[in-house]
Amino acid sequence: MSDNMTIWENARIATMQAGSGPYGLIERGSIIVAGEHIQNIGAADSIGLTAGDLDCKRIDCGGRLITPGLIDCHTHLIYAGNRANEFELRLTGTSYADIAAAGGGIQSTVQATRNESENVLFDAARQRLQRMINQGITTIEIKSGYGLNTDTELKILRVAQRLERELPVSVHKTFLGAHALPPEYSGQPDNYIDHVCQHMLPEIASESLIDSVDAFCETIAFSPDQTRQVFAAASDLGLPVRLHADQLSDSGGASLAAEFSALSADHLEYTSAAGAEALATGGTVAVLLPGAFYYLGETTRPPVKAFRKCGVDIAVATDMNPGSSPMESILLALNMACILFALTPEEALRGVTAAAALALGVLHDRGTLEPTKRADFALWNATEPAELCYPIGAPQPVCVVKSGRIAAGDLG
Repeated sequence: MSDNMTIWENARIATMQAGSGPYGLIERGSIIVAGEHIQNIGAADSIGLTAGDLDCKRIDCGGRLITPGLIDCHTHLIYAGNRANEFELRLTGTSYADIAAAGGGIQSTVQATRNESENVLFDAARQRLQRMINQGITTIEIKSGYGLNTDTELKILRVAQRLERELPVSVHKTFLGAHALPPEYSGQPDNYIDHVCQHMLPEIASESLIDSVDAFCETIAFSPDQTRQVFAAASDLGLPVRLHADQLSDSGGASLAAEFSALSADHLEYTSAAGAEALATGGTVAVLLPGAFYYLGETTRPPVKAFRKCGVDIAVATDMNPGSSPMESILLALNMACILFALTPEEALRGVTAAAALALGVLHDRGTLEPTKRADFALWNATEPAELCYPIGAPQPVCVVKSGRIAAGDLG
């Protein structure tokens, strides 16, 4: 008997592998887990179990659904304070852009985060992240961007690193120094971008704390030329990029992201047909963020039909942040993506598994269930994959498995 081998059997498995039918479904399937990885997967009558395999630990899934572990590929999880007052302001007619121009929005969270200790930031983020793991998350992207100075950006990224070390989850860490203009650079955006490129980014990269670089290209943030400067500096350091693009206007952000073969372009409400074509050419994933769309009361939807026509991969994420998407539920994001953006349930589920893995550059290792990939998956009290999308916030999984070990829930 192998002590590090487990067979999860009698399951309906949505592998999410492309080209293998809807959801990549396997009926009456088994997953053989050896250590942290999947050794084999398939229908029970074809997987080729040996006598030794049958002598290892076996878990009867009772015909329930298994999916890949869910991936949230866009979050701002680490911050201090809250912005409930801005919520009230928006409901009395003040726009998000006006709040930002008056020093609210991102700036208010920057001040609170600068003033908070690293341990307090960790404790708050840990609670948020544990709730997300409980919903099936096995990999998450976490951005900095609420520091806007080197010391605080490093503090946020160290917290992200510690979260990965202390919780059963993989964390993709993104430097978002070009998130907003800090107060000490008021009226000097070019000088701040020079500082980001020449000082902040090189110093932070030297600490090996980041996996990618992001920027906010928008009328209320940074111009395409300023964003291009950040991306060029990241490329010089060998770091992949991603972009907050075309959220409030068509700034050409999607095309700019594609110019640098960005891992992803995110938001995209105002992306043009030409922008969609550019994303396809650049191999850049379109990340849809229905929480922010809903919370800000937007009416212009991302051009999903254009993305489909051009063959752009579509991911879905929570955009978890304290101002425009205070939402921890990836399951609610699934439902919103279907209802608000007209994704099919299969597109939505692919958006938080295979496409999300592609947006983080880790599809070789996770995002689908197949041999040699990491044993990250979730067992649900459901039989149809669409059951994760159609409720307004689906029930939590029975259990979540990260690298072959149960990370949340139990088998009762």
